[in-house]
Amino acid sequence: MNKLFVKASLGATLLMSAMAIGGTAMAEGYPDRPVELIVTFGPGGGADLMGRTMAQLMEGPLGVSIPVSNVGGASGNAGLTQLRTNPADGYTMGTLISLTVASWASGLGDNKPEDFEVIAVVQSSPSFLFVPSNGDHQTAEDLFAFAKANPGAITVATSGYGTQDDVTLKLLAAAGIQMENVPFQAPAERYASPIGGHTSAIYEEPGDVAQFVQAGQLTPVVVFAAERHPEFPDVPTSAELGIDISGLDNYRSIAVAAGTPADVVAKLAEAVATATASDEWKAFCTKTYSCITPVTGDAAQAMVSDFRDLIAAQLSN
Repeated sequence: MNKLFVKASLGATLLMSAMAIGGTAMAEGYPDRPVELIVTFGPGGGADLMGRTMAQLMEGPLGVSIPVSNVGGASGNAGLTQLRTNPADGYTMGTLISLTVASWASGLGDNKPEDFEVIAVVQSSPSFLFVPSNGDHQTAEDLFAFAKANPGAITVATSGYGTQDDVTLKLLAAAGIQMENVPFQAPAERYASPIGGHTSAIYEEPGDVAQFVQAGQLTPVVVFAAERHPEFPDVPTSAELGIDISGLDNYRSIAVAAGTPADVVAKLAEAVATATASDEWKAFCTKTYSCITPVTGDAAQAMVSDFRDLIAAQLSN
């Protein structure tokens, strides 16, 4: 055998071994500096509150600070693109939520499930239509009847095009209830819109607008779920009104870029588990009507892929 080839092969083997050893050493020392968390929507919204709460609760288990940066835009895809293109070393995490996954099925952005590794899905909640409490339509029956008689006259504040907000409005339109999608990138502006009379309603999870519901400014009129919400037992499901729209719950997760070392992912998963077991997290998720048993590993990855496929199937009908 060619001696030069043998030397080259031996050198490559030694280099690969050294890299493997070095990688293990890096993982064992992880983290030794701050870990950034990219919140993929603007300040003040549900994703922002979840991300900041999770970052605070993960700092103790990881032993480093977790600064949060908001990178909004394109239904969450701007921030995820930054996460995807940063080094897959565990020093950048991001919020990955179902609104953004839905946008992939709608053709928005170039991100896909396999670009990310989901550490854990930590929140989930069905969405509602809320109307201003001093508005003209205080029940879903009245709201839908008016929308049928006046196509496009009812305007709905949403988080953007391509999200499940948009998909739900398309499904309602297919049933003859045509309402106008009015997207807002800034959560605070979206919440204020129906209260200020700028839109007729808002599509949102109850936890995100809880303060306005509790203050008597917003009234829930319909929940898009298979069953009534236990905290809002008087609010009918869309199926009860003859339009079965369910399975489009808004869930939120913490993710890293695909290719992040497995033992780094394991450390992050352990930190998330510690965070979600804390009294502080339990109080937070109770307040936002979003408590679930965290979904991790292959089940979390499947949850993202399956949801993308579900939205794609809904849009093709």
